[in-house]
Amino acid sequence: MSEQPVQLPLPGFDRARAEWRQAYAERTGAEKTIRNRSGIEVEPLYTPEDWSAGRYMEDLGFPGEAPMTRGIYASMHRGRTWSQRQLIGFGTPEDYAGRLEKIMAAGASAISLIPCNSVYRGYDVDQVDPVLLGTCGATINTVDDMDTALRAVDIGRVSTAMNDPLPFTLMALLLAVARRRGVPWTKVTGTSNQSDYISHFVANHMFFRLALPGSRRVLTDHIAFCQARVPGWNPLSVVGQHMQQAGATPAEAMGLTLSTAVQYAHDCIARGLDPEVFLPRFTFFFDISISFFEEIAKFRAGRRIWARLVRERFGVRNPKAWRFKSHAQTSGVDLTRQQPLNNIARVAVQAMAGIFGGLQSLHSDAYDEVLSVPTEAAARVAVATQNILRDEAHLTDVIDPLGGSFYVETLTDQMEERIEATLARIDEAGGMYAAVESGLVQALLGESALAFQGRLDRGEETIVGVTAHQAETEAFAAAPLERPDQARIEAQIAKFKAFKAERNQAEVGRALDALASAANSEAENVFEKVVDAAIAEVTHGEICACLRREMGFGQPLVVA
Repeated sequence: MSEQPVQLPLPGFDRARAEWRQAYAERTGAEKTIRNRSGIEVEPLYTPEDWSAGRYMEDLGFPGEAPMTRGIYASMHRGRTWSQRQLIGFGTPEDYAGRLEKIMAAGASAISLIPCNSVYRGYDVDQVDPVLLGTCGATINTVDDMDTALRAVDIGRVSTAMNDPLPFTLMALLLAVARRRGVPWTKVTGTSNQSDYISHFVANHMFFRLALPGSRRVLTDHIAFCQARVPGWNPLSVVGQHMQQAGATPAEAMGLTLSTAVQYAHDCIARGLDPEVFLPRFTFFFDISISFFEEIAKFRAGRRIWARLVRERFGVRNPKAWRFKSHAQTSGVDLTRQQPLNNIARVAVQAMAGIFGGLQSLHSDAYDEVLSVPTEAAARVAVATQNILRDEAHLTDVIDPLGGSFYVETLTDQMEERIEATLARIDEAGGMYAAVESGLVQALLGESALAFQGRLDRGEETIVGVTAHQAETEAFAAAPLERPDQARIEAQIAKFKAFKAERNQAEVGRALDALASAANSEAENVFEKVVDAAIAEVTHGEICACLRREMGFGQPLVVA
């Protein structure tokens, strides 16, 4: 491809454009301005006037090379397709194990463990109302629970994502299981998928367990521990999903995510860690909305900005650190309880946007996730959706197939401008930590959420089956998953109590004392003591309670 811009006017271009504009105006009349979710005006047609190949090497280049717009690996999905990392979790550890085996048989290639909401809140099964247990995820509280849940998984070979807010008890339990099975920690691979405490403080309050200063300390200790002891593990996943689902536009969500990553990088450097080493292990987790082209442009622009930030702000020369490794999930916010089978189409469109956007792993929602934890049948459809896109639609045949589109390249540049504006706003506030302490980010999300709701109310946005095309009867109804069998839940509680009674209580006490001591000593690594506690059979709830006493209970800032 020529690196010279298309020379305008092209022969006949002005005349043809004028004729088209006249014909277009006659057909459309007075037309309302159309904007995408990030507020960018969308024109009816894009031409070489909007984007040409003159900046090809500067703005696009080639996959696996700066500026990374076209993908972070040379072969992208042509060489290795994205990981199908389905998020599942329901009932007891035995229930989870059974569902996991079926999902992997259906084509999932990696594990993503969703724990019960009681686990997210920092409690054990004997600390909450039994009727609440297992309804949204699996009840994983002990090393025995984790061993059971992953009974058929070779944890030295299969990558596991732990949806595990700090202090990362699930990963600690996983390492304890590896110790039991004789699997070296150097062979354990995966991601701490909910390690981004800033996103929890701002937008996912149930996951925010420890006060801000304690959270900051535990995360950097976790990154340092993994770098030294579990080198195949990604200790940080910066979560744009929470920001976007809380109301941020796609451009704002990307900007806030990159700002958070910059904050964590500075914190790691202050901890004495080398960005040449820790930055290649930074990963990202995003929401994929139904705004198809906008989402593709979001990923392409974000990838380009990250590669530049790492080189220019941090002076990192390691090309692996320039890679914007991303997992994404189709957006549950876009799914509807009304006519839920329509969600199959929504998920397919969202998944295509993520694939064309160049992600590394993907979770496709089940159509009934708005009703309950997915039923087994719906989960199979979600996995099959990815299989169809890969194997039947051949979406992996060409790398960055929309690259060079006048529209997509123009939109990528426009999204880059919006993203950088958000980055600049956070920089001016003193960085992401200061921005969330002050409530700036929370206010931004609220403003954007209200603006989108206003467009819905005015009819400028449409939700099929909700604001338009409603059905008089629910012809497309779906039945939610039934609650876990209470007899199995009661049996799990009894098993848990027996586990606690049969432990070596002296070892448990010593492990908790060591954990409390580490929380009050800058010379010790808190996460190392969390792992030691898990090996000593301290429970998830006991670990969280200990650190809450020593470091403060997480209290999110609510902005009116």
